[in-house]
Amino acid sequence: MNGEVKGGVGAVAKRRKLSNPLALTVMVLLAERSMHPYEIAQTLRRRGKEHSVKINFGSLYTVVQNLEKHGYVEVAGVQRQGNRPERTLYGLTEAGRAEMVDWLSDLLAAPAAEYPVFETALSLLPVLPPEDVTELLETREAALELQSAALRGVLGQLTEKLPRVFVVESEYQLHMIDAQLEWIKKFRAELVDATISGIEEWKSFHETGEVPQDWQDLDEQEIVLDPERKT
Repeated sequence: MNGEVKGGVGAVAKRRKLSNPLALTVMVLLAERSMHPYEIAQTLRRRGKEHSVKINFGSLYTVVQNLEKHGYVEVAGVQRQGNRPERTLYGLTEAGRAEMVDWLSDLLAAPAAEYPVFETALSLLPVLPPEDVTELLETREAALELQSAALRGVLGQLTEKLPRVFVVESEYQLHMIDAQLEWIKKFRAELVDATISGIEEWKSFHETGEVPQDWQDLDEQEIVLDPERKT
């Protein structure tokens, strides 16, 4: 593994020639055996990878071409089946194998700042009245309950067909949905009970249209978060 994923909190993933996760996914499949793009697409579908990787099957050929352009894959042969058109098989090069291992190692070891849109929304929620936020989160909670149930069903089907090692990403996704659900339920309870700190100023802002003095005072403070600091 390269040295850029080490070093604790400050570790960052390196900049790469290709950044599309689908390219990494293709390389991982080609590490198993040579395939043509259509077979790659079929394998991804059979393994349910569309639930964890943003897959545009129409652009798969372009992804393979870009991998070939950078020397990560190469033509490994031609497949002929009956009267069907010939299909070009692609295999992983040594450079591609090294890039695959290095890239995947970075993703596993170095946390990345991904800026999920829900976190962005939470950071801005005081602009909405507390009661509106409560209702909106209730709507989100219901949607997440459905997602959780649906993914649990998909995961059950996948585990019947595939070894667990091929579905751990779906397990993680389900865990994160359930964790978000648990947090939302607790947060909504705090809003309903008015026990969250700052809610009086929040309500006052929407009742009077004036920014509370406490909020103005916060803008005068310089708050620097040190992730290395131990509390």
